[in-house]
Amino acid sequence: VQLQASGGGSVQVGGSLRLSCAASGNIFSINTMGWYRRPPGKERELVAVITSGGSTKYADSVKGLFTISRDNTKNTTDLQMSSLKTEDTAVYYCYALLGTPGTMIHREYWGQGTQVTVSS
Repeated sequence: VQLQASGGGSVQVGGSLRLSCAASGNIFSINTMGWYRRPPGKERELVAVITSGGSTKYADSVKGLFTISRDNTKNTTDLQMSSLKTEDTAVYYCYALLGTPGTMIHREYWGQGTQVTVSS
C-alpha cells in the first residue's frame, strides 16, 4: 500500500494551495483519509480527516479556511487550503486508515510528506 501526496509548494500569505493524495496497492477498504502536518520544531498535528461516509473533522485553526474532500471510487483525498498563514508552514502528511484483503482490522498508513511554505 502506498500513499502518494502532491501539490505542496511555496505561497505568500493569503494565498491558496491544493494538496492531493492517492492511495494505491492491495486495498480492501478505506475507513478514514486525511492530512496531518508537522510545523518546524513541533509535533505532528491533525489538519483534517474525512470518513468514507463523508464526515469530516478539522483542526480549530483551519476551520472555514481548509476544505477536505474525497473520492471513494479513486481512493483519493484533496485538501483545499485558502487564506494561508505563515503558521500553516509545515510538512503535510497524507494519512489513511485502511484494510487490506484477508485482514479483519484497519491499520494506519502514511504518505511521504509534502512541504508547504507560506511566506509574508
